[in-house]
Amino acid sequence: MSGRPDSDLPPDTQTAEDLPESFAETGTETGTGTGTEPGAGTEAELPDDDLDDDLLDEQARRARWAAVGTGVVLALAGTAAAVLRASGAAPALVPVAYACGAAVCALAAVLGARGRTRRALWAAVAGVMIMALGDQFD
Repeated sequence: MSGRPDSDLPPDTQTAEDLPESFAETGTETGTGTGTEPGAGTEAELPDDDLDDDLLDEQARRARWAAVGTGVVLALAGTAAAVLRASGAAPALVPVAYACGAAVCALAAVLGARGRTRRALWAAVAGVMIMALGDQFD
C-alpha cells in the first residue's frame, strides 16, 4: 500500500504539488488569478472569519430548533398517551410513566432552547426510554 487514496483530494485540501497543472499555472484553484506574481489570488482562497462565525451561528441555531422541536413533539405525544392510558383500564403505573417521560422530554425542549443541545438529546432519549418502560407494565 502506498498510502495514497484511490481518488483525488478536494482542491481545498491539496498542496501545490498535488494540484493538476491547469490549477498550478494560474496560481488559484478557480483560475481567477493572473499567475504572474507569486501567491496571486491567495487572499480569495482563505476563509473569512466572519463567514465561519456566521456558519457556526447558523448551525447552532438549527441544533437549538431541532432540540426544541423534538422535545415538544415527544412531550405532547407522552402527554396524550398518559391521558389515553389514564382513561382506560391500564394499571396506574403506565400513565404515570408516560407523564414522567413527557416531563423529561419537556425538560429536553427547555434545555434545547437554552443551547444545551447535547444534554437535550440525552434528556429526550431518557424520556422516550421512560415511556417505553411504562408501556412494558401494560
